Amino acid sequence: MAKMQTPAMEKLQRQRKKRPRKTGPWSEAWYRMRRNKAAMFGLIIVAALLVLALFPQYIAPYGEDEQIYEDAFIFPCAEHPMGTDNYGRDILSRIIYGARTSLLIGTLSVVMSVVIGGASGLAAAYYGGKIDETIMRIMDIFYALPSFLLAIAIASALGTGLFNLAIAIAISQVPGYARVVRAAALTVRNQEYMEAIRAIGGSPMRQMLRHMLPNAIAPIIVQATFGMASAIISGAALSFIGVGVTPPTAEWGYMLNAGRQYIRKYWYIVTFPGLMIMITVFGLNLLGDGLRDAMDPKLKR
Repeated sequence: MAKMQTPAMEKLQRQRKKRPRKTGPWSEAWYRMRRNKAAMFGLIIVAALLVLALFPQYIAPYGEDEQIYEDAFIFPCAEHPMGTDNYGRDILSRIIYGARTSLLIGTLSVVMSVVIGGASGLAAAYYGGKIDETIMRIMDIFYALPSFLLAIAIASALGTGLFNLAIAIAISQVPGYARVVRAAALTVRNQEYMEAIRAIGGSPMRQMLRHMLPNAIAPIIVQATFGMASAIISGAALSFIGVGVTPPTAEWGYMLNAGRQYIRKYWYIVTFPGLMIMITVFGLNLLGDGLRDAMDPKLKR
């Protein structure tokens, strides 16, 4: 006689059929990621922004700095869906081109901070002792300084420009990546297979890059996602106060700064760039939350 199945048992069987039987850790993470609707929504937002950043010349209706003085201060309409600024530039086009600038700032700063912070964290975890103590105390000094004020000081010293702005933001984010990589590398430093590698004469570089670093990849990816959101906010804030990108480059923070004097009468000049910053950070935070949940070993089933 066949056993009666409850709705809960039937649902569990359907999930097991959908789930791949033989998968690696990355496939498992992607499977959990797909089940997270909020994370997938964030991924869609980030993917749309990447399309805007990669192909602005094909999407934007006007040029990045195309000025038509007769069309200055036009409210949102069919020809200019987001209106025009005081120089007659189409705000929608500048926002589309600004996506490339903002994402480039975020990407450059995250890559530099991951490289510097990751190398520092690996060295601290591998060598330990005085080297570990020295590196971590230096990172504590950076932590003691407000990151945004540190970025302002560095950007002011280096001067305006996209690359200098990315350097300033990257230096302020290095301690976070150093701590993440160090914590992940410490979990494997004294494992038996690491002792075996040392016994057969494995070089320190090989031990760090081939055996310690892979254990830190997942937390680095999660940290980098949140770090990019923070970098975009910092880049916009630095451009807003005048130490970021130089005009006429389209950048959302600079657009806010240029339009703030007209905010009472022409609200749309600052509203749409501000909304783009908010949507971008919102999407990256959703994606970061999803990646964190997907890559957390404690959540594996």
